[in-house]
Amino acid sequence: MEADDTDTTGDTAHLDPLMHVAQPDHPDVVAVARAEAGRAVRDIGHALVGHHVPVAFLEEFTAALDGLTAHLLQGEPRSRSQVRQEGQWGEPPADGDVMTTYDERPVSGRGSPWGLDIEVRRDGDEAVATLTLRAAHEGAPDRSHGGIVAALFDDVYGFVLALLAQPGFTGELGIRYVAGVPIGVPLECRVRMDRQEGRKLFMSGELRDGDTVLATSTATFITIPRELFYSGQEG
Repeated sequence: MEADDTDTTGDTAHLDPLMHVAQPDHPDVVAVARAEAGRAVRDIGHALVGHHVPVAFLEEFTAALDGLTAHLLQGEPRSRSQVRQEGQWGEPPADGDVMTTYDERPVSGRGSPWGLDIEVRRDGDEAVATLTLRAAHEGAPDRSHGGIVAALFDDVYGFVLALLAQPGFTGELGIRYVAGVPIGVPLECRVRMDRQEGRKLFMSGELRDGDTVLATSTATFITIPRELFYSGQEG
């Protein structure tokens, strides 16, 4: 990427306005760069799965990726506990607000190589995700793999925990597949907590294409103290 001629540091890239007010190693700049890298990896996966290309190109492509992987492996190891967000269990978002999470969250994180590129908003006591599945999500022809749907529900339920400002883990997840989930069509996944019994949170949700219900789900989450959540221990 070209440097911004108006930037006084001389090496700030065109990724985000944050990069014009922060140094290259500032956490905000690193987060934006990692998010863009995650987006690029996702796009590569869908492009690879969804297109025919010559074998010679695939061989060159593989060699280039192997070289980049070797370079990444030279970096310092990272873990969730090292990059935890102190404010994750603070005040819940206002009604209608976009809900954010840690960048490497596998399904919804903006820096996740496996992400579904979803946007989640609060709608009253519900978390509502919008998304469009792509080529690498395909199972049956023109339909999503069922495991993608299960992962989507599991992840979006986690945003209900954010509404409650309460850490927890999945105890049980049930999916009923009502109809094939299409690729390349805008979808909505809507979930909420139905009731609480002690440490158990009982939740439910639906995945829709417009007015058509494609899948329904129920789940039980188990609450856990914040200090145990960040320690990696189970309550």
